[in-house]
Order: sequence, then structure tokens, then C-alpha cells
Amino acid sequence: MASFSFGSGNAAKLLRIPLYALGRVGTALVPRGERWVFGCGAGIGDGALALHRHVENRGHDVVWLTSSDREDADAAALGIRTIRKSGIRGWWATARAGVVVVTHGLGDVNRYANSGAFVVQLWHGIPLKRIGLDSPATTQVPNVPGAAVLRRLVTYLYRSAAQRIRVLPAASHRSRGRLESAFGLPGDRVVVTGEPRVDVLSHGSEDERRAAASALLHRVDEDLPQTARTILYAPTWRDGAADPAVPTADEWVRIVRALEERDAVLLVRSHPLGEGSYLPPLPTRRVRMLGSAVLADVTPALPAVDVLVTDYSSLAFDVGLLRMPVLFLTPDASEYARTRGFYGRLDDVTGDDAASSWTELVAQLDALLCDDDVFTSRAERSATLSAEMHAYRDGNNTRRVYQAIRARGIRAPKGAV
Repeated sequence: MASFSFGSGNAAKLLRIPLYALGRVGTALVPRGERWVFGCGAGIGDGALALHRHVENRGHDVVWLTSSDREDADAAALGIRTIRKSGIRGWWATARAGVVVVTHGLGDVNRYANSGAFVVQLWHGIPLKRIGLDSPATTQVPNVPGAAVLRRLVTYLYRSAAQRIRVLPAASHRSRGRLESAFGLPGDRVVVTGEPRVDVLSHGSEDERRAAASALLHRVDEDLPQTARTILYAPTWRDGAADPAVPTADEWVRIVRALEERDAVLLVRSHPLGEGSYLPPLPTRRVRMLGSAVLADVTPALPAVDVLVTDYSSLAFDVGLLRMPVLFLTPDASEYARTRGFYGRLDDVTGDDAASSWTELVAQLDALLCDDDVFTSRAERSATLSAEMHAYRDGNNTRRVYQAIRARGIRAPKGAV
């Protein structure tokens, strides 16, 4: 069961309204400077890390706002200067910043000090499931008297916060329309630059990318079999509900048997808000956990993966940049469409052969791993899907985002190139 839901999160947000109001008064009195502050809801990584490196290399004053000892340690290993986002220092750093960069929401930095800043929202994936104002899940509140009024208030607060966004990069014009709708933004705020987070999938040669990704995976899991083919399973978040795709004991037996027969290993990357349900009932080296506690940002590791298994994750669009086959496991597609919703038809993404159980999925995986023609066909389908959603694949998305920010009045430091 996930530890967070929109309902509980929105309830906490409503209780914090006096603090938001106090913070807004404070930021009106504190002048903003030229520093850039960065935050990421998933840790040190994602598009925020790519943009941080880019602007730091151009001489900007930058600092990363963290929320845990783990983030502090990860940042220190990369030589990144940090300040804890909570407390007075985090408030002051955010209130004084000229540019605020986030990937999930304004809570990635100090949530009470972003009013008046130039906000860059990098987001963290091409929307397949409906997000933001397009999804009824976003504005859920507890089932209490006056819930309808509270829901309207949450919608107002969400829309008002989104209006602070000055630049929101989109992977393509199709993705741009979804982001404009989800955040309630005018077209000039959402720019088709490509997403900085996927630049790592285009840098260097295929062999160089795979070698770097393999080294990364073996750093976080030294016991990972060296020669086995790698399957990544990445289910998405169920908005606080239980995940219906957790295998049964019998399904685990089928999964492990197939992995052994095809000399493969399954890396399970549960959503950060929904971890804990995917341990096999018996020990096996063929199933490994790769949650965010093990690897904060999975994108740099993708070139070492051979097959992706997912449901509604935006990874399905990203791995096509690598021509990686994708298998879909969607046991709750109808219910998810009703409660969350999708952009367009789900079948246009998954095809008409999405598995509804692990038994079906294992059969598809077995065929994929033992038949080169099936593998090639799935790889081509994945590449076609990605081409429809990623306008750029040249590794220069971060540079284009920086140029878009500069074009909106943010100055470069003196002597910068």
C-alpha cells in the first residue's frame, strides 16, 4: 500500500494555508537576486540535475535544496552545494533566488517562498495518464462535510500555483498540448525544447551508453549477474491504492522459471510512493529490487536494460529512444481509465495485446527473449511510439531549455559563454 495519496496531501495543504499566506508576505519584502535554486521530488537527478550542470558550467550561482541525509550524500558525491529546503535557511535561499527549478511541484524547494520567482517546471515524464487539472485524482480531498467546497478550493490553489510557472519544457507538440491543459498555462509558457532528463539517452555512442549504464547498475547492485539479459519492471503509482499487478505465489514461480530458462534478471522498480509489495516468496538471484532507495534516477541506467515491462509509465515513451522493446501489463486498465483517465486511447500506446496478468506477460516475455523476429518487431514498435512523442533526440534538450529561459529575461553572468 502506498504511503501517500492526493487526498491526504491536499488535506495537509489546506491546513498550511496560513503558512502560505505568511510566506507570501515575506517574499514580497525580500528582494530576489540572481541565484538559481534547484529541487527534485525524486532526489538528486532527473532533468533538474542536467540543467543544474548546464547553468553551473556557464557561471551561474546555483544551489540544490535537499530534504534528507540521502540527498545530501548524493549531492556531495557529485560536488553539488546544498541547503536543506525546510527551515529558515531553505526559506531564505528560495525567497532570494531569481530562478527556481523543480521537477514535481513547488514543494521540491521551500513551498512557502516561491512567490515572485521565475519558476521553471521541468516535470518528470511525458503524460500518458492524466495529470494536474485534467485528472480528478489531483484535487481529491477527504470525505468530510463540505468536501465539494474544499475540492473547489484545492483546484483554485493548484491553478494559482501553476500560474507561477514561466517555462515548462515539452518533448513534442503533442506533449505540449497535454501540459498546457494539465497546468492551465497559456501556450507561451510551454515550449517544445525536448526534456533535459532524457539527454543522457542520446549522448555518446550506443556502446558508450551501455557501458556507462552497466557500470551504474553494478555499482548499486554488485551481485547483479554479469551476462544475464536485463528486464526492468516499472509499475506506476495507483494514487494511494493497492497495486493489482503484484504477482501471486504461483505467478512468482512462473516468473522465476522463465527468467532462469532465458538467463534473464528482473529489476523491479516500484514507484517511490508505492514500494514494498514485490518481494518474491522465496529467495532468488533472478529478481532484484531497484527502487528509488537503491537508485534515485533510473534514466541513466536504461541503456543497460534489454526489455521494459510497465503499465502507464512515461518510461514507455523514453525507452524508444534506445529502440527497447516494451511489454505492457495492465490488469486494471478499465478502472484506471475511470478514476484517473488517459490522454488519447490507451490501446494506441500499448497495442491490442497488453497483458492482463503475469501469466500472459510471462508468455509474451518468453517469446520475446527466444525469437529474434519478435524482439525486432517489438523494438520497432517502441521506436515508432517514441518518435511520435519526442521531437528531439540530439542530446541538446538542456541547452534549448536554457536558451528559452534566457529568452525570457534571465541574464547570463558576466563573461559567460
